[in-house]
Amino acid sequence: MPSILSIKRRIQAANNVSKTTRAMQMIAASKLKKAQNAALNARIYAQKLTTLSQNLTTKIEKGNFHPYMIQDRNSKKSLVIVIAPDRGLCGALLTNLMKEFLNLQKSYNRDLTYVIVGKKIESKIVYLKKGEVVASFLLGSITPTFDMVYPISRLIDEHFLGDKVDSVKILYSHFVSVFTQAPRVETILPIVIPNGQQEDKSKSFTYVFEPDLPKLLPPLLKHYLEMTLYRYLLESYISEQASRMIAMQNATTNAKDVILELRLEYNKQRQAKITNEILDITNTGVSESYEQ
Repeated sequence: MPSILSIKRRIQAANNVSKTTRAMQMIAASKLKKAQNAALNARIYAQKLTTLSQNLTTKIEKGNFHPYMIQDRNSKKSLVIVIAPDRGLCGALLTNLMKEFLNLQKSYNRDLTYVIVGKKIESKIVYLKKGEVVASFLLGSITPTFDMVYPISRLIDEHFLGDKVDSVKILYSHFVSVFTQAPRVETILPIVIPNGQQEDKSKSFTYVFEPDLPKLLPPLLKHYLEMTLYRYLLESYISEQASRMIAMQNATTNAKDVILELRLEYNKQRQAKITNEILDITNTGVSESYEQ
């Protein structure tokens, strides 16, 4: 049975843990709120850009497709962009990402090349030796900025437009709610025109573009790709902060439960010690009275 002093030290340690996890929970909640505001501000713009890009691609003749839209390529490789946290203490988020990564390896019977965003998952992928890692970046501890997209976009152009890969996929944490974040794999290149939009081509209105469509489409699709990457970075960051906030909230609750149990044990032992001291005093007094 632990001593009273030992229990008192454990209570103090649990109190320190509770204060630390509570502070981390509040920090994660603050970062989550800022990231949600950034994602909300970018969402409307991204939706309009997606609609515009899809409408314009339906007006391109089949032989004049942009390289981002060409599906039949000679390469049999895929480039996978993996987005993960830089730090731990975010619940099962990293574990779920690794499970999805291993499922991706099993489901695609081809060579995969990786661009990794996030320090925590980089070491695991390098250790597993599951394909070539061409570059790695930090996700950071603050809300991602649009500048983070440019080096990733250049690597995508180098591999996809250079016919080193025939598709580009992204593995990230999809933010469902504060309590749920699900790993997902999405294909971002080649860009596929929905069948419904192709069928409506004959019924669409006639537009006059300035400059003409072949000059307008390449920078538009380039920006569409960059905005898609930025949206996934934001969503992964939001998922990380939400998962960390819930994990730290649970840790704080568990620490308080431990403190409660330790205090009960402390009070029991303290009361038992007092009772034993009273019994010793009483026994001493009785023995002295008999002697007299």
